[in-house]
Amino acid sequence: MHIDVITLFPELVSAVSEYGVVGRALQRQTVSLGLINPRDYSDLPHDRVDDRPYGGGPGMVMQYAPLHAAIEDARASSPGKQATKVVYLSPQGERLDQTAIREFGRSAHLVLLCGRYEGIDERLVQADVDEEWSLGDYVLSGGELAAMVVIDAIVRTLPGVLGDEQSAWQDSFEQGLLDYPHYTRPESIQGLDVPPVLISGDHAEIERWRLKQALGRTYLRRPDLIEKRQLSEQEQQLLEEFLAEQSSSI
Repeated sequence: MHIDVITLFPELVSAVSEYGVVGRALQRQTVSLGLINPRDYSDLPHDRVDDRPYGGGPGMVMQYAPLHAAIEDARASSPGKQATKVVYLSPQGERLDQTAIREFGRSAHLVLLCGRYEGIDERLVQADVDEEWSLGDYVLSGGELAAMVVIDAIVRTLPGVLGDEQSAWQDSFEQGLLDYPHYTRPESIQGLDVPPVLISGDHAEIERWRLKQALGRTYLRRPDLIEKRQLSEQEQQLLEEFLAEQSSSI
């Protein structure tokens, strides 16, 4: 897939391409990344792209024309003239989740629009934006960090990117649950031991324990996810076991 990021700070966003999973995916050409600066489309002095808000108030608002031109340029250069999805990253958007990330990963061409200042002219949202998403209930100085998060999350879902395909499937949220606890060597650290089941060699019991821990951890930390999930009879039993074990250890 190809991802374009429309940003006033392309150097900031480019950092995501230099390390880790995203860097390797770009080297292997599993994904390609384009950075578009709306200042390149400004016809104002000093390449300005913002102006005072109508109605008064603090701050500045990013203008329609340079952002629209940047989006049109991105659409025109879409590899293979594939359909382009334009996503605006803002606090007003729907809260991002793994389902949305998976859907993004199915796009041949994704354009991430990064706002700055007080935001962008609403007419651009109406005319050019397909979806509006937020990382959470807090405010960043701009959409660049959000775009980097989205890129990293998408790339993890693409086939062949991770060394072990099971890694992505077992991540938190992929199956509607938080991840189970992980342990590595040594077996004992300051009196804290690895759960015996994990070194038992009984793979069926290990899988059962992991599912029980995932269910219990989700119940305690994100009960909203449990409420959305229709638990099977086995899952309900495992959750009850987990809660009973928690009660007996208090």
